[in-house]
Amino acid sequence: MPDDETQTPTLDRGPAARTSHDPRAERLPGTDGAPAPWLLRLIAVGLVLAALNLRPAITSLGALLEEVREGLHMSGSVAGVLTSVPPLCFAVFGVMAPRLARRFGAGTVVCAGMAAIAAGLIIRPYIGSTAGFLAASALALMGIAVSNILMPVIVKRWFPDRVGTMTGLYSMALALGTALAAAVTVPLTGALGGSWQTGLALWAVLAAVAVLPWIVLVRDRTPAPGQPGPAVANAAEAPALKITRSRTAWGLACFFGLQATAAYITMGWMPQIFRDAGVSAGTAGVLLAVTIAMGVPLAFVIPRVASRLKQQGPIVVVLGLCGLIGYGGLYLAPAAGAWAWAVLLGVANCAFPLALTMIGMRARSGAGVVRLSAFAQSTGYLLSIPGPLLVGVLYQHSGGWGLPIALMAGLMIPQMVAGILAGRDRTIEDEC
Repeated sequence: MPDDETQTPTLDRGPAARTSHDPRAERLPGTDGAPAPWLLRLIAVGLVLAALNLRPAITSLGALLEEVREGLHMSGSVAGVLTSVPPLCFAVFGVMAPRLARRFGAGTVVCAGMAAIAAGLIIRPYIGSTAGFLAASALALMGIAVSNILMPVIVKRWFPDRVGTMTGLYSMALALGTALAAAVTVPLTGALGGSWQTGLALWAVLAAVAVLPWIVLVRDRTPAPGQPGPAVANAAEAPALKITRSRTAWGLACFFGLQATAAYITMGWMPQIFRDAGVSAGTAGVLLAVTIAMGVPLAFVIPRVASRLKQQGPIVVVLGLCGLIGYGGLYLAPAAGAWAWAVLLGVANCAFPLALTMIGMRARSGAGVVRLSAFAQSTGYLLSIPGPLLVGVLYQHSGGWGLPIALMAGLMIPQMVAGILAGRDRTIEDEC
């Protein structure tokens, strides 16, 4: 069976770089030739449904955190730990994804990931204890973590000539799921009787639906990216790939971590900044929704543009400048220009789909993509953990938002530098 490790991304190299080999020629056992169009459409639907489930476990909890604290008699310190758990779980559990994909296949792992999300979300509201709530949340976050890592791998394998388009599609779905959970969890909770348990558990339904398309790929036993296959030379190269020797990989990891830091700070603290400036609580919530919603259309556009450029540095700089202007506005006139700053910071936060696109473009092989995805995302999420906590410490000790906003703006500079390094026209195989 053909091995996808010799495939080079086509959209970032141009038509001349395309080879006659197409990983889509890999087929499910019992079929002949390339996958049927219905199968590719089903995988596309599966990508969208999976992406919709990669953030509601987090943002739905944020919307009902006060009710959860009261219902479980949770201390403020424990609640603070709970808000820091997602990036930690993404970093720890994400490391498992490559090994699981090699053994069971990427589609099987994503299917199990969706099932873990559904199970965690349905269990945690009704378990009745803080420890159980944390454990069930960790189960859901584990499913999110491995699926996070494998989304670029699925795209690389089944849609090698549409990396930008498909990355944009699932990035847009991810942003949509994030915004929907933040916006509708509270109203739906009220409509369903006001129970926070019901408000959190309802998102398990969406995760359960997302399991269905991936069941088809559970029986796909062709070698996953990085699994030794018939091409002996290529199989021999995979274990020799030393990802930590690659400047591009480190650049991507730092870029991913800094953009994640900015996103968590924005989602966690921006409403409070506006409220302290005199903006009403309701308007502050709407401003956050605007910031998140900016990612829905741009998450589809930016990957398509990025995949057609040899170097993605110019996009990195544009997004970084939007962030600098937005933070500058928050410092100088937070209330007067609130809507403009919300829009600009929403644009800046679209560094996330750009990072995902570059993961697919900075490796020639499927093995490279899965290793780069695991390294960049796991390392990046570890780097993002201190940011929101440091902002809170600075705010508490300085008594205002001047120093925290200065920190947020300052982090845009290394983010742009790391993004320019990661966006150069080269692959990790050239450096390892």
